[in-house]
Amino acid sequence: AWVTQMAGLSLALGAFLAAAAVFGYRQFFSSGESEAGQYRTEPVERGDLSSAISATGTLGATATVEVGTQVSGTLQSVEVDFNDNVEPGQVIARIDPSTFQARVSQADAGLASAQANLAEARASAVNAQKDFARKSQLAERQLVSFTDRDLARAQRDQAQARVLSAQAQIQQQAANLNTAKLDLAKTIIRSPVKGTVLARNVEPGQTVAASLQTPVLFKIAGDLTAMEIILAIDESDIGQVRVGQSATFSVDAYPEKSFQGKVKQIRLSANNVSNVVTYPVVIEVSNNEQNLLPGMTTTAQIITSQKSRVLTLPSAALRFRPASAASAASGPPMGAPSAERSMPSAEERSKRMQAQLGAMRDFLVQIKASEQALAVFERSAADYEQQMQVMMQRMAQGGAAGAGGFQRNASGSAGGQQGGGNRSNRFAERFAKSFEQVRAQLDQAQQARWDQQIQSLFNAKRATVYVLEKGEPKAVEIRLGASDGSRTEVIGGLSEGQQVIVGSARKTP
Repeated sequence: AWVTQMAGLSLALGAFLAAAAVFGYRQFFSSGESEAGQYRTEPVERGDLSSAISATGTLGATATVEVGTQVSGTLQSVEVDFNDNVEPGQVIARIDPSTFQARVSQADAGLASAQANLAEARASAVNAQKDFARKSQLAERQLVSFTDRDLARAQRDQAQARVLSAQAQIQQQAANLNTAKLDLAKTIIRSPVKGTVLARNVEPGQTVAASLQTPVLFKIAGDLTAMEIILAIDESDIGQVRVGQSATFSVDAYPEKSFQGKVKQIRLSANNVSNVVTYPVVIEVSNNEQNLLPGMTTTAQIITSQKSRVLTLPSAALRFRPASAASAASGPPMGAPSAERSMPSAEERSKRMQAQLGAMRDFLVQIKASEQALAVFERSAADYEQQMQVMMQRMAQGGAAGAGGFQRNASGSAGGQQGGGNRSNRFAERFAKSFEQVRAQLDQAQQARWDQQIQSLFNAKRATVYVLEKGEPKAVEIRLGASDGSRTEVIGGLSEGQQVIVGSARKTP
């Protein structure tokens, strides 16, 4: 029994030692792993970046005409069908003209009768004029009474009035004849535009009535080689849309094909549906291949910003925060007010200034500035560094509080919610003034982009990302530019190829 107990104890001890060995092995190798293995990183890269506003809309012709009839009657013939191409003035339908031809004949007879009445009235007027002339002479010789002369004058005036009345009757009958002829001409329905028949709502033999409302017989689309899309853009995005901006869109009929367009018009008539305000934006589209059809639903993106060869990082890096409190305390949270930011050291202040200069140096290379402009920039950058160093020393001599407050403003950060934008603008103006000679070396287009880049450099939103330094995450404050959702432009703070943390590594069993 004793032997049996000793054997069992030996087995238990052996199992314990084996488990301890396995645990020690795992602990040893896991502790020997680099801290970098705890995080997933991706590099900061240069590339093209574009931001866009997405919306849905419907394709349509630039002009769609509804063709109706101004006269009532029975359709004698319909001479076009769906999808037929028509030219201006082409006959597309006819209404039975018999009733209108009878009206023309009736009006023509009325005109002839009025002309006969005019001839009779003129003859009577001539006779009355002669009778008045005779009686006037006799009255002067006192052979007839003055009463007879006055009566003759009245009869002459009445005859002349009947002539005028007959002339008016002729004009009226002529107008009736013209109206009848116009109505007869309207029995032939012609296409008002060049286009394609989208809808045909009538058949031969059908009676149409145009008494109260003009019936729509055909719907004709204008030239389908040029079409348009009307998008409903939210009020929060409409400020980014400009006439002439490029747009891309797709349709379900060709899911793998992307079509191009351009912003043609931004309409001011706002639409309010359930307290959601949108503005119609018209996109003009070329349809030379006739692949696009009216009524297709489109998903469009308006390109609001497009940059090439800019420094970008994965947007996931902006959302990463270390899990440990010690690491989290090493940098300010994204979007935190400046009051919560720790006062930067002299080394950090110098890094920020170098990041600003590096960003502008890279920008000059990106816009293909001349060698002379780059040389002038290097000289101006050296002078700018000296000026900033002198200012920092003066503020440091005035006290730590003054230095800290100065540098928070000099770096472009707001000292609170109020006045931050003004301070950023002031330092942007100071920076621009220090590099006026560089700007003078650029052409007009480059100067506009230079000014915009300076404003972006000092007014862009700040964020915090983390890089690995000695196996530990280190916070780096950067400025953000445009974004396409997956990648975001970096303005200073990081360099190309630098690895940023995008998340924690998945633990393997």
